[in-house]
Amino acid sequence: MRLFPGALRGTVSPPPSKSAAHRAILCAALAPGKSVLSPIGTSADMQATIGCIRALGAQAVLQGDTLTVTGISGSPKAPVTLNCLESGSTLRFLIPAVGALGVPAVFTGCGRLPQRPLGIYLSLLPQQGLCCESTGGLPLRISGQLQAGVYCLPGDVSSQFISGLLFALPLLSGDSEIQLTSPLQSASYVRMTCHMLQQFGISVLPYQGGWKVPGGQHFRARTLSIERDWSQAAFLLTAGALGGQVSLTGLDPSSAQGDRAIMPLLTQFGASLRWKNGILTAEANHLTGFDIDVGQIPDLAPVLAAAGLFAEGRTRLYNAARLRLKESDRLDALYHMAVSLGARAEQMEDTLTLWGGRPLPGGTVDGCSDHRIVMAAAVAALRTQGPVTITDAQAVQKSWPEFFTVYQEMGGNADVIVG
Repeated sequence: MRLFPGALRGTVSPPPSKSAAHRAILCAALAPGKSVLSPIGTSADMQATIGCIRALGAQAVLQGDTLTVTGISGSPKAPVTLNCLESGSTLRFLIPAVGALGVPAVFTGCGRLPQRPLGIYLSLLPQQGLCCESTGGLPLRISGQLQAGVYCLPGDVSSQFISGLLFALPLLSGDSEIQLTSPLQSASYVRMTCHMLQQFGISVLPYQGGWKVPGGQHFRARTLSIERDWSQAAFLLTAGALGGQVSLTGLDPSSAQGDRAIMPLLTQFGASLRWKNGILTAEANHLTGFDIDVGQIPDLAPVLAAAGLFAEGRTRLYNAARLRLKESDRLDALYHMAVSLGARAEQMEDTLTLWGGRPLPGGTVDGCSDHRIVMAAAVAALRTQGPVTITDAQAVQKSWPEFFTVYQEMGGNADVIVG
């Protein structure tokens, strides 16, 4: 994909929240009866979760953007193969849930997912009755039956491990407890899980340092509207902050999504953001860099780096080590994105520092088969002096297949390179 300098202008609604949809689909699959969820996006990650619940015996019919799910009835006795594609959420949410159902299963995946960490499950779940056979990643074969008990794990691993346990433990016959041995990172994603569980009739009791989870609970089917995605909205809002004028409809200003933090962060950069009649508008202004702790908001790091390239002075993203375990080594990918575009940058084990505010010539950015790197580079391309070529642009299929369509409809100049 080759992109040229320009500006995005117009009004659009971001796609449905991928994080909320993953959680809602799994809850619906665990609930007897029929649930109706909408809108549901068409991303590869959504296809992964829908495919896996079908393999487990749920009925899932997608018509337009409405997904009707009839929950799992009975548990397969023969091993099922669950292909999680590249979706870390699908994999980490399902492992303990499938173990709680007592379903023998083989988990597979593609891209970088087979190399992403599973260690905390591999050490923790066998202590609670689940047999896990793996060489450290995928494929992973599980068998046996998860048991109620006390689950101790660090809070600085991916929050997806904690969410996975929160989905599973209510299904067990006895009461359980999750105890954190270190402070929780990405806490907003766990809050989203607890909120979704509540909407499907599940009670989880938080306390300082963990959660008590009563056993013997039952998920209740329901009709649910999926909120719009602040993670994806962040790319468009940053595009507005770098030039032009972008207005977004459908966002919930009180959402539990942690990436709602893009609003105060862009404001701190110096961008102009305003709400009016339920529409959030971002416009350009003089931007100044500052230090940003991304420990709780790792998915915002790529787009914040794009903003930092054009903010005067220094922008430093810290507490960022977990970015190295995403679809790519995102810290390294962002460093090379900056350098490829002509910026001065420095990376350390858990920090990325950018010196911005000067004209950047453009260049070729390795998308690293990572949707967020590709979208961040596309936003940065709006402000470079010359064209930007991005490899692996098709990676946006993972989370937002329509990204470049929206980009062009709002005035972005992008050409597909053939060959």
